[in-house]
Amino acid sequence: MAVALASPALVQANDVPLYQPSPAWVAVAPLPDPGKLGPDTPPTLILDLQQRAENGRLWAYFDSATRITTPEMLAQATSITLPWMPDKGDLIVHELSIQRDGARIDLLAKGQKFTVLRREQGLEQRELTGILSATIAVEGLQVGDVLRLRGSTTATDAALGGRVQTLMPVLAAPMRLAFGQVRFSWPTATPPKWKLLATGTVPAPVRNGAYSEVTLPLPLPKQPDMPGDSPVRYRHPPLFELATFKDWADVSQVMAPLYATTALGDPTDPIAVEVARIMRADQTSIGRAALALELVQQKIRYLAVGMDGGNYVPQAAARTWTVRYGDCKAKTLLLLTLLHAMKIEAEPVLANVGLGDLLPERLPSAIAFNHVLVRATIDGQALWLDGTGSGARLADIHDTPALRYVLPVRAAGAALMPIETHANARPVTDLSIDVDESASVDLPSVVTVVAVVHGPAATAMTLAKSQLDAKQQREAVAQYFNGFLGEGQFVDTSITPDPVFGDVTLRARGVVTTPWTTEDRRLKRSLARALDSISFDPDRSKVSWGTIPVMTPDPYGMRFRLRLHLPDQGRGFTLEGDPEMKGEVGGYGVTRTMKLDGAVLTMDERIDSTGAEIPVPRLPQERDAVTTAKSRAPRLVAPAATARRWDLDGKDPAGSSQIAAIDTIFAKAIADDPEEVAGYTSRASFRAGVANRTGAVADLTKAIAIAPSVDLYLKRSAIRYGIGDIPAALSDAEAARALDPSSEQAISAIASYKAEQGDLASGIALMDQRIALGGNLRSTFRTAKAGLVGEYGDPAEAIKQFDALITEKPGSPDLMNARCWTKGTRNVMIGTALKDCTASIELSTDTTAALDSRAMVWFRLGRYDEALADLDAVLAAAPNQSASRFMRGIVLQRLDRTAEAATELRTARKTEPGIDRHYARYGIVAK
Repeated sequence: MAVALASPALVQANDVPLYQPSPAWVAVAPLPDPGKLGPDTPPTLILDLQQRAENGRLWAYFDSATRITTPEMLAQATSITLPWMPDKGDLIVHELSIQRDGARIDLLAKGQKFTVLRREQGLEQRELTGILSATIAVEGLQVGDVLRLRGSTTATDAALGGRVQTLMPVLAAPMRLAFGQVRFSWPTATPPKWKLLATGTVPAPVRNGAYSEVTLPLPLPKQPDMPGDSPVRYRHPPLFELATFKDWADVSQVMAPLYATTALGDPTDPIAVEVARIMRADQTSIGRAALALELVQQKIRYLAVGMDGGNYVPQAAARTWTVRYGDCKAKTLLLLTLLHAMKIEAEPVLANVGLGDLLPERLPSAIAFNHVLVRATIDGQALWLDGTGSGARLADIHDTPALRYVLPVRAAGAALMPIETHANARPVTDLSIDVDESASVDLPSVVTVVAVVHGPAATAMTLAKSQLDAKQQREAVAQYFNGFLGEGQFVDTSITPDPVFGDVTLRARGVVTTPWTTEDRRLKRSLARALDSISFDPDRSKVSWGTIPVMTPDPYGMRFRLRLHLPDQGRGFTLEGDPEMKGEVGGYGVTRTMKLDGAVLTMDERIDSTGAEIPVPRLPQERDAVTTAKSRAPRLVAPAATARRWDLDGKDPAGSSQIAAIDTIFAKAIADDPEEVAGYTSRASFRAGVANRTGAVADLTKAIAIAPSVDLYLKRSAIRYGIGDIPAALSDAEAARALDPSSEQAISAIASYKAEQGDLASGIALMDQRIALGGNLRSTFRTAKAGLVGEYGDPAEAIKQFDALITEKPGSPDLMNARCWTKGTRNVMIGTALKDCTASIELSTDTTAALDSRAMVWFRLGRYDEALADLDAVLAAAPNQSASRFMRGIVLQRLDRTAEAATELRTARKTEPGIDRHYARYGIVAK
């Protein structure tokens, strides 16, 4: 239901603008003296809004004067558009003028007139408003001019029975105006009700002869800041309301005749035929109500009609059925007609979508509402039936809309009625995921995922099914699942609408990044989804916020079901945290069941928001409940000796299908979209991770052939370097730099590869070029240069450069670690190296790099037990660090733990084939 002021065509209004002087009751604001305008004077010199309510008509006068101070303002100001509704009243232009150098140029007297556009502005939003637009291109306007426009609109709405209403947003600071006001006037003998919904100003009406008026200077004082999670009644924009309704009952009574239904006496009437069909289909009142709602939602498309009095007057039910479109008013009247014909108690209720929470504080008026729906009563229970919704079925019949308050429309009148919200019967998303991690938790997860989607999302997916081609549908499904599972490759996607239940089922198979992370030196997998979506940290730090409750999200539900297949028949896997949960935290209801049975873990979890308000005294306990629940969320813990990807030789162990499934899905993704690089790059990452570097290079080569990029060249360069093909790695790095000459990664790679081939001078020269350019990366390249010299050149010179960098940036853990690494690898200044590494460890948040460097120093000092302890700490936190694993093998050899050493060296060489070559530069060679 639209919120414009007026309605039917009792007024003989004009469909072209009138050109007349302003009425006598208007006090025209004087323009400021041009000589007193300074650089700090706001561009808006006048914003004057005056309205008079009298004899059932609202006259709205506007006056704006703007100083054009920039070419950008000039471009905007040269085109003016004035909308009005000709079925409600007139548009009257009083003045269009330019003030220049103290002279007034009357553009209307010079013959400039507005042109009327008869194009609907709201068709994209499915609205036929009947609003006309008067436009004009202002001729002769220049920077420095003052453009002034004064005009009025009149509005009379027969649907309101002679009543008048207006709602005006009111500007407040920090908005700046040279002069601004809003002024409302009315006959003293017939005063309306009025209200300012803002703080900092207490206006008082003043009697002016036979009329009274209230004036607000603009802008109002700055309105108090409010927390974003407060109810709408605390954070609405400043508003001024005026209305001649007596109370809410008066509004209800005025609207009641508009929704009166007529009996369906003729059985051949099309609506009567539908009623008969519904009654044959279901013998219960509640089932019939659900079918009637489904009919109105499914068979009548939404189109708002605001023309010819349609702002408040719904089109007849018979016409709605004939034309098969209507807005909330039309759909409500049709639904009422169906329900009343089936002897079901039902009435229309007015609502406000967005500001419903504010209704009890507003003036009684029809303009307080922007929506209408049906309240039916069956078996003593209230049902909220919205014909403009989508996908509603019998299962949803008891759901509550997040409207907070409604006004029943009754001939006897009614007061505002609160709506107590509760969790929806069906989740908006019911997600089931079968996950194959049967080979290793290190590998990407293979998922078979099914989502049953309800509500507006289902409508959008049904539309996608009908309008998108096969590739676009695959992308739509993949994008949907990416939101829940993260980036992945998805195949075998499908979209299946279910008209019986009003749902859409999405299906796919995919490969997604493993969710396992290292925590407390063990691999862990978070299982609970519901608690991850709850964020409860309300800010009530300001004294003025001390009584403001927290508004939780509107009713919305999600169900998440997981079936997880674990490696090695699940041996050694354990659960920590609370596998079961049933309760409310932070305004959400959460239920969860979980079971670990051998190789399979199952979980069923649901979360529902209800739109509840949480009062301030309860905030500490709710915050504590959320924190506690999150800390006790279940996690799956892998055994310390769980198989890692480097243990598998690229093949599934007995009883597993994970690697084969990954290969199949990547191949299918590439076959589906052979010209998309994502399939190739994803498979390349997987292949590199399971030591199939030749396959990874082949995939990256195909991706580069389709869409070359710096990132792709550098990825292929790194893999080629790892397998010892340094010339090819250098070629790729140079190709990356050709695409982006400033790429830090490409420049560093080129310099390093050249140095390794014996051309350190060229590498240093490349670094010096970038350093000479200065800028934000100068320090980065200086550090890289020092590291390059330390790796391939004179270690004393490298340490000297690091000394200079540390002097400029003392306490940098990265620089101290780099200096320690150079000393340790080149076996120089070992006495001070230990101090550098230890200081870096003490200052770092991530200590793995510095611990690895210190292990090298311990090794040089012959203190193998200390070296082993540091390397153990590194690998506990980052077990994929091949360099640390190689050095652990070397240290174990020195400790005569030969078998363990062989295992570590074998793993290091598998994950990084060139590791022996790398450490041989430091004189460290495995026995």
